[in-house]
Amino acid sequence: MKDNLTLLVIGEGGREFAIAKKLKQSPHVANVYCAPGNVGMLTAGVTPVNIAEMDLNGLLQFAIEHHVDWTFVGPENVLCAGIVDKFQAAGQKIVGPNKRAAQLEGSKDYALRFMSRYHVPTAKHETFTDVDSAVKGLDDFDYPVVLKENGLAGGKGVSIVPDRDTAVETLHEMFAGPQTAVVLEECLVGPEYSLFCVIADDQYRILPMAQDHKRAYDGDKGPNTGGMGSYCPLPQLSQADRQAMVKEVVEPTVKGLVDGGYHYHGVLYIGLMMTADGPKVIEYNVRLGDPETQVILPRLATDFAELMQAVVDDQPLPEIQENDRAVLGVVLAAKGYPTHPAYYPALGKLPDADGITIDYANVTGRLDDLYGAGGRLAMIIAEAADLKTAQQRVYDYLDQLHEPDCFYRHDIGARALK
Repeated sequence: MKDNLTLLVIGEGGREFAIAKKLKQSPHVANVYCAPGNVGMLTAGVTPVNIAEMDLNGLLQFAIEHHVDWTFVGPENVLCAGIVDKFQAAGQKIVGPNKRAAQLEGSKDYALRFMSRYHVPTAKHETFTDVDSAVKGLDDFDYPVVLKENGLAGGKGVSIVPDRDTAVETLHEMFAGPQTAVVLEECLVGPEYSLFCVIADDQYRILPMAQDHKRAYDGDKGPNTGGMGSYCPLPQLSQADRQAMVKEVVEPTVKGLVDGGYHYHGVLYIGLMMTADGPKVIEYNVRLGDPETQVILPRLATDFAELMQAVVDDQPLPEIQENDRAVLGVVLAAKGYPTHPAYYPALGKLPDADGITIDYANVTGRLDDLYGAGGRLAMIIAEAADLKTAQQRVYDYLDQLHEPDCFYRHDIGARALK
């Protein structure tokens, strides 16, 4: 593998912060740009670039002019827009699935039809393109029932509704917006896990597994969010259950990608639920997740840049090595997130602390005078010998902050520490 690499990461949030930081730590990497990035990335030696993530022409021109060795795509909307196809047509190396493969996240219905075709276990489901047929379709499902917007929804287009009246109301709300289709699914029961595969055609490697906390408030209450915190590893996940996930879900998924001619090169997230009938897929994402990436990558002992270089070059993928540390992170969010986050809350300077790292997300201003610029502002992360210690360090730090326009959950990691 060559040295002095110049790399470009596309995106601006906490996930991209973690990716760019991990790549910059490789001895093979000299420069990492992130477009558009955020000001907090300067703390990790990463250079933000003022190009919008959906400006595909601008991104390609930058990669060519700055002799970027390869590009890593963070967000799903950019992948669904076809940036990989565009870069490859121009002879630029890029990590991520092409536009066709990105439909596995861009359309819930497309993903479910893929699962059915290649015998990947998932929930009972049906897709509807108008509200009247969807309401009638409720007769085929028990309650609670899961309603999913078919297209991209930033991790928030899912409703679990307890009764028919609520379901009818929710369906009318969904079809009143830009969605042209809604999926009805049976509500699976069991613990939920995040599994990330690095894939290069018929090769795959499984990254350290994590668990996300989607609901806004303690005790898994409140609306779905993009994620309020996560942790890794998963002491509650047995080796037998993990092996079942690989055999029953990962292997048929990868085989389907090969048999379907997808030429998948990138990361595939598989959201899993371990039910009484075995593992079942909740959804596919065609990229790394936020906030799982922020706790997965610190546990990855394998050189992440070497791994991604093998992906873009179609070389044998190195084995995944994990360190023995536990990592836990809690998201600091603007009050009102996810529905009406506070407008540019003042953060000031988040203090340094031993054993604590901060992956910045939606922030603007200067490092000594930060302002929030969205819903999830930063993730406070600790590594320790065990999850309990990591959890304590994070909350000791958060408890000393005075951020009246922000909030965070107080129970991240509780599922593993019962």
